[in-house]
Amino acid sequence: MMRGKAILFGLLLLPYTAHLQILSGPATYIEESASEVPAGKVAFENFFLDKTMRLDFYHSGNASDDHFATDQVVSDGIWPGSRTVLIDRLGFGQYFFEVLDQETKTVIYSRGFSSIFGEWQTTPEADKNYGTFSESVRFPWPKKPVLVVLKKRNPENKFQAVWTTTIDPSSRQVNPADIIPTHKTDVILQSGPAFQKVDLVILGDGYSAKEMEKFRNDAKRLSSVLLSVEPFKSRKNDINIRTVETPSEQPGVNKPHPGVFKRTPLSVSYGIFDSERYALTFDNKTVRNVASEVPYDFMVILINEKTYGGGGIYNLYTTVSADNKFADYIMVHELGHNMGALADEYYTSAVSYEAQKITVEPWEPNVTALLDKDNLKWKAEVDPGTPIPTPWNKEAFDAFGYKIQKERDSLRSAKVPENVMEDLFTRQLNQETQFFSTEKYAQKAGAFEGANYTQYGLFRSQLDCIMYTRHIKFCKVCLKTLETVFDEYTQ
Repeated sequence: MMRGKAILFGLLLLPYTAHLQILSGPATYIEESASEVPAGKVAFENFFLDKTMRLDFYHSGNASDDHFATDQVVSDGIWPGSRTVLIDRLGFGQYFFEVLDQETKTVIYSRGFSSIFGEWQTTPEADKNYGTFSESVRFPWPKKPVLVVLKKRNPENKFQAVWTTTIDPSSRQVNPADIIPTHKTDVILQSGPAFQKVDLVILGDGYSAKEMEKFRNDAKRLSSVLLSVEPFKSRKNDINIRTVETPSEQPGVNKPHPGVFKRTPLSVSYGIFDSERYALTFDNKTVRNVASEVPYDFMVILINEKTYGGGGIYNLYTTVSADNKFADYIMVHELGHNMGALADEYYTSAVSYEAQKITVEPWEPNVTALLDKDNLKWKAEVDPGTPIPTPWNKEAFDAFGYKIQKERDSLRSAKVPENVMEDLFTRQLNQETQFFSTEKYAQKAGAFEGANYTQYGLFRSQLDCIMYTRHIKFCKVCLKTLETVFDEYTQ
């Protein structure tokens, strides 16, 4: 539904520049990590304090250029992540960062992520203009000086270093003071200590001071929806959910396409990258500061709006229009992007990104270019006898999908009430349900052509999934992927 991660495959075929920013001590450019401890083997107490370090930096450039500069290094409260799984075992994201002990050059922490800049870089605007975005990476507070190495995928989809900075935790340029909480917080679900659980924080934007009870009810309602869907249902005891309240002066958020302009505490806006339904905030530091009033691994921002919209970016945040009829779907779908780095599997809806020639296997876990069908990345999920690629009545389904998209565009242009759009989506969903009921391989994992905004040449892992339609159920491959994410954060 929304653009959920930062990259289309051919868009990696771009040059980049690496710029070093020295926070304190000498910085070095590292093309390959010097030493990496096997996953789970880093002794937390040897390298870290029970505290979170947040490196804020500016990411600037255009479609073919990346520049980085440190903004600040601050404390983000107690460390909420795992103390045993410190080395990333997933390898997802457009970017990847490693924290190295400066003395031994040993990798002591790593994680993948995607970013708003990475998405902006794929838009037509980036071909003409430079842009600058605030970004952050978070990791346990090191006891000694460390190197932070930021990597980006190269044309072969392998991570390559683009920026290195040195951080000395004892430097006066590092601020160890925790945020003093100024907002009301609450707990929806408490299953155990933060470092042993997946910690969700739910924020709200566009809720007036008189609507805080509505925000609390919206947060509880959508949390309940999430916990009714696998794998969240089975892993409920591995989840903590907290809220932080940020009252607005007036209800609603910024919506430039219909000419509704507002200023809100978290600066959420529709119309991102000129896509009317795409809602994000560029105010990274404000959102991070608010979220850090409680322990969190993943953020959700509820938007006090009925207009269909939202977004999800891997290891950044999820946004959800709380009052839309399809809010349940948006919540779960966008968390699929945010937590699992899952690709969108639809391709008949308009997006703001330029499709490119497919030359390498995509990194996202639920889509493939099928360049080597004998070594399908989800081969273990495919039953013997299921043909690869897997046949389905694509032509008829595509014709219906593009007809719906044309009608959707027409209704948007006519600025119809939101309930008219909701009726269209309901009609689409019912027709899709009927269509899939007749498909031979509907319940099988395979390789079904059409995925990630691309009608031909990319394949999704199952005929239907919440990453493809508005049916609120993850396919086998997406389900397994999210399970592996849970295992990164729990003990």
